[in-house]
Amino acid sequence: MKVAVVKYNAGNICSVINALRRIGIEPQVTDSATELAAADRIIFPGQGEAVNTMVYLQQSGLGDVIRNLHQPVLGICIGQQLLCAHSEEGHTPCLGIFDSCVCRFPDSCPAGRVKVPQIGWNTIDDLRSPLFDGLKNGDFVYFVHSFYVPECADAIAHTTYGGVTYASALHKANFYATQFHPEKSGDTGLRILHNFIHLCHD
Repeated sequence: MKVAVVKYNAGNICSVINALRRIGIEPQVTDSATELAAADRIIFPGQGEAVNTMVYLQQSGLGDVIRNLHQPVLGICIGQQLLCAHSEEGHTPCLGIFDSCVCRFPDSCPAGRVKVPQIGWNTIDDLRSPLFDGLKNGDFVYFVHSFYVPECADAIAHTTYGGVTYASALHKANFYATQFHPEKSGDTGLRILHNFIHLCHD
């Protein structure tokens, strides 16, 4: 099983590599179109902001490479957001795999002000994918984000924060994505990564 991690100008790739090693996978970190095409599974992780990251993806050609992948792909955090159509962060056009637009959390809700970004543990609910085999509604995972994907047809998990219920995981065709960080989510996150590696996909 060849697992590739997309190398680009975003943070947190080392955490993903270490998590994969804990489940027995030695990934290849690459920005080569040939190497990405040859991988069995691809992880598109990161922490960062949308504007400069999309500029890099477009100028390097990686944006088109990612759009044209046919094997299972897992976007994480900014990776999920960049797989969407558009982000409010800098009014940025994204890769367009998912039709959703990415929104910023409001600074307040009916209960009062909320902390933005959301940093820390929160639950995932309404789980609807083999990605979550062995997990249950209400399991906790780790988030760090100011922007979110609203509820949509591609959602396979939901989370509520600051009065907003949003899509904390997405799936369309061979593309999967999580707003939370599986690599920072303890045994729950390792199970999600394991499930992704072992997905059945035609």
